[in-house]
Amino acid sequence: MNKREVIRDVLDHKKPLYVPWSFGFTKEAKDKLHDHFGADTDLEEILGNHLLKLGGEIGFFDDVGPDLVRDVFGVVWDRSIDKDIGDVRGCVLERPTLKGYEFPDPIDPRFFEDIPAKIARHGDRFRVFQIGFSLWERAWTLRGFANMMTDFYDYPGFVKELLNTIADYNIAQLGKAMHYDIDAVYFGDDWGQQRGLQMGPKLWREFIFPVLKRMYGAVKRQDRYVIIHSCGDVDELFDDLVAIGLNCFNPFQPEVMNIHALMDRYRGSLSFYGGLSTQKTLPYGSVADVRAETVELIERGRSGDFILSPAHDVEGDVPLENMLAFIETAQEQLQW
Repeated sequence: MNKREVIRDVLDHKKPLYVPWSFGFTKEAKDKLHDHFGADTDLEEILGNHLLKLGGEIGFFDDVGPDLVRDVFGVVWDRSIDKDIGDVRGCVLERPTLKGYEFPDPIDPRFFEDIPAKIARHGDRFRVFQIGFSLWERAWTLRGFANMMTDFYDYPGFVKELLNTIADYNIAQLGKAMHYDIDAVYFGDDWGQQRGLQMGPKLWREFIFPVLKRMYGAVKRQDRYVIIHSCGDVDELFDDLVAIGLNCFNPFQPEVMNIHALMDRYRGSLSFYGGLSTQKTLPYGSVADVRAETVELIERGRSGDFILSPAHDVEGDVPLENMLAFIETAQEQLQW
């Protein structure tokens, strides 16, 4: 049984051969790993991840100045502090209208050009086409966060038009992705805060939910899996998301939700990807703490519906020893 098949068992609510994993790291954290393993080391080979991540995700292709990058939607990001994504600079949609703004090409070849080579190299992995900033985040990065929050009330028609136009773009892009032998589409879109939703459940259900239903439906009609990422306290939405086809939720943060109770409650209907504390255990715990938490997650995940991972890409404040602890523990389970 290869890695692709193990992930399929997890998403099909079967008991897997073992608990699969997929680990991500920020630039600073990767630098620590490269210092340890060697600058030219292929970390993917070291990690043995089970997910093969495909596509350009957010669409960061153009460097436009020192610590500045522009995405395909024309948003400029300042990476002087955050080296991986950055902070939005300026406002592309200064007024609540799409007049005068042209959406980018959803099937820009740059999103797809490396897919064949990646599949050829890691064909045993579960293939996931990623669409980052897939709805709400794409909207507010174009319009501005505060503007979008007030637009819900002042310009609801514009909000619906913007969100549905973003969905049209995404559906066109994932339609092209279906020409490749992929297994799932991963939608990234943060709705949560440390407590509750950014816009609250009423607005989420009125504006966000119907558009998600369209996008997830486009994936399910092609008989692929739907995986989503939303940081924050969003478990109040799980029933709605399962109803429209969600198969797997990430990042599954223990700091903002009771992950063990949720694993029990949704076993057989929703799989989880994440779970290892990136706010507490990884940066502040000991090696023994990291190993213990990793083992606990593996033991609970043996019944299925779980992909082991830190609850978010590992940050640079995590000691190298703690990174190595969860990597080694995940791999050692194959010998248990």
